[in-house]
Amino acid sequence: MKSTIINTFIIFIFFFFQSFILSSSSKSTNPFPKQAFPTKSGYLPINSTSSSSIFYTFYEAQNSTSPLSQTPLVIWLQGGPGCSSMLANFYELGPWRVTKSLTLQPNPGSWNRRFGLLFLDNPIGSGFSIASTPEEIPTDQNGVAKHLFAAITRFVKLDPVFKSRPIYITGESYAGKYVPAIGYYILKKNEKLHASKKVNLAGLAIGDGLTDPVTQVATHAANAYYVGLINERQRIQLESAQLEAVRLTKTGNWSEAADARNRVLHKLQSITGLATLYDYTRKVPYEDELVAQFLNLPEAKKALGVNESFAYELCSDVVGAALHADVMKSVKHKVEELVKRTRVLLYQGQYDIRDGVAQVEAWVKTLKWEEINEFLNAKRKIWKVNGEVAGYVQKWKSLTNVVVLGAGHLLPTDQPLNSQAMIEDWVLERGLFHSVQLDNVTTNSTSSHLL
Repeated sequence: MKSTIINTFIIFIFFFFQSFILSSSSKSTNPFPKQAFPTKSGYLPINSTSSSSIFYTFYEAQNSTSPLSQTPLVIWLQGGPGCSSMLANFYELGPWRVTKSLTLQPNPGSWNRRFGLLFLDNPIGSGFSIASTPEEIPTDQNGVAKHLFAAITRFVKLDPVFKSRPIYITGESYAGKYVPAIGYYILKKNEKLHASKKVNLAGLAIGDGLTDPVTQVATHAANAYYVGLINERQRIQLESAQLEAVRLTKTGNWSEAADARNRVLHKLQSITGLATLYDYTRKVPYEDELVAQFLNLPEAKKALGVNESFAYELCSDVVGAALHADVMKSVKHKVEELVKRTRVLLYQGQYDIRDGVAQVEAWVKTLKWEEINEFLNAKRKIWKVNGEVAGYVQKWKSLTNVVVLGAGHLLPTDQPLNSQAMIEDWVLERGLFHSVQLDNVTTNSTSSHLL
């Protein structure tokens, strides 16, 4: 009798653990829950004669405060050149973030809380986007903008309600060139289009952007020196390398100039021993490789509507090579036109010394814009979120610049709630992001700028 009870108990334990293992196994094979599926995803052809197309994922606003027909659409472009916007989607500002166990968890700092959020893998050949031939990959910003315009206009046609919604184009890093390029392209196209076909551009936002490379490359030595990362001898060495990049840029040796800039950045990382220039406080780099691991899972590809045989890369070397000669070319002249005709937000993480505060301020103060002196003399106000200092806001009319404390290059990853508050307040023109009055200007004073 006793042995029968023991045998029954053993059988019960065996089936319990077998059931537990099977249950755990079934859960592990479903890393992409249904509730994390995008509202829409798929491909947007760049023209009718090519199979090349831009991959997109779209997430409708979770809790819009406006009627759907007036709810803003925020478009995100990743940098690189050649990096996938799925990095931002699943690691920075999308509604779900990938974990170390390659599962998804809700992101409380998502940018689609109030707005529709569209991620575009741009240029073609990046991420899940398709370039039918390497020759079709753009080699300059005009080519990038042409493809983006085709993709955006096709997306707007997917749903009649999209047509009336204001569009804000945002992005980070090398998208400091993409965003002005497509914004400028839209303005020029809109001038020639019937009102019913115009793109409803409402504003542009650039995070930690490379926009005017020849000005920005000349800042690294002084920036690193004053932060305390290098001494004077190292500063002189780095300045020499910077001058070479500037010289090659000014003579139009574009590929050589891009190589020279790379040498500046490699030298800076080498002599400082930093884990990453994107955030000089980090002991290890950003764990963005988790996105590539996750998106190569068959379940993830299936959920996004991608062929399971597609080998996903976070950043494409092929696209990077196609745009190599574009790296040191400036789009500042496009920003100068845009700031006259639409709203522009620039924002940087405090700890980014690659495309951060000093780099952006250096080129902004050279803008040819009739309001630039008023902007430079505008008060830099302390910005608080939930009663705590989150950063600083400097604003004059159409131009706003924000420094976000405690953040590096991938700013929404580091400060998700503050980045969410920033983009929502800027788009909706609330708080420090409302229209600035004349008493916000300090007259007859000299402004202080980082080198």
